[in-house]
Amino acid sequence: MKRRTLLLTAAGAAWAARARAREPVKLRAGMVTGIDQVGLPIALERGFFEEEGLDVTIARPYATGVDALNALQAGEVDTVQVGVPMIGAVVRGMDLVALGNYSGSATRLGSDATMAVVARAGSGIDPARLETLKGKRIAASFGTINHLYILALLEKAGLAPTDVTLVNTPPPDMTVALLTGGVDAISCWDPWPIIALRDVPGAFLVKRGGDVIAYLGFNVTTRRYAEANRPALVRFLAALAKADQWMRKNPDGAAEVATRWIPGLALPVAREAMKFNIEQNDRRLSAANYAALHKAMTTLHRLGFLPATFDVNRHIDPRPILEVMATRPELFADLPPIPENLRIHEGYRFVP
Repeated sequence: MKRRTLLLTAAGAAWAARARAREPVKLRAGMVTGIDQVGLPIALERGFFEEEGLDVTIARPYATGVDALNALQAGEVDTVQVGVPMIGAVVRGMDLVALGNYSGSATRLGSDATMAVVARAGSGIDPARLETLKGKRIAASFGTINHLYILALLEKAGLAPTDVTLVNTPPPDMTVALLTGGVDAISCWDPWPIIALRDVPGAFLVKRGGDVIAYLGFNVTTRRYAEANRPALVRFLAALAKADQWMRKNPDGAAEVATRWIPGLALPVAREAMKFNIEQNDRRLSAANYAALHKAMTTLHRLGFLPATFDVNRHIDPRPILEVMATRPELFADLPPIPENLRIHEGYRFVP
């Protein structure tokens, strides 16, 4: 087993050397203003893309995954990092494939440490009794993971979506909405809940994580681009896996990178958010990620937010990340092993 690992590591080193010798492949990537997205700029700043023979440019961070997918559809970028918005886009007709995770878990279903609900003083919300959310105005970005998170919390509290007023709000605007009393609470990914707690007098934490949902955070592109550029995407994912490992080992350094890419993000906030981020920083794919996508989709459909569903097998292409996992195992050596019952292979099919 040790000999096989050494051979695979040597193969990975040889592959990287060949990549550097070739003319760099240009690739345009998009990200969202979330702390869990910073593996992308880390790979750029640390030179990991260059090491893999890539010339990557990153678009100005988008407010939500919906905005990122609009940019992908318009041809402004070649690949983006999104989660739940991918579901609505596929239902509307975009032929997308997920290639790997930027956040989530390949070893278990529940993973939402980077999500939180924050309320304003005087809102009447009791963190010990989630049913007190009833009748409140809650900011969420429709069609994103923060929308899914608040829906799951409402269901856990025995409430229906109609028992509250959900206000469609981009994450950068949520703090102002809370500060001015436009909403009673916000549901969002980091760093925005931490910023709200810091900047809104009297704001308090209602819920952090809790494994009420399985986080969705995929590297996504169009099927056409994936089929035409598979070797480049393998190298792209390898560079991101390097960045992930560096981030897990250097959370404070990763926080500094985040402040350069997320507008208005203070270093103390970034450092606090990074503690939660590295809990679910895993680029690998497993059966757990297929199940997470299926569960999110069927939940949104059951609650009336989606008019249809689709076969998740058609919209996940694990081949590029499986190649990285097989040839570059050292990039994942600090992560828990994927349980045998969750491991996948080329040609794997998820059965609900």
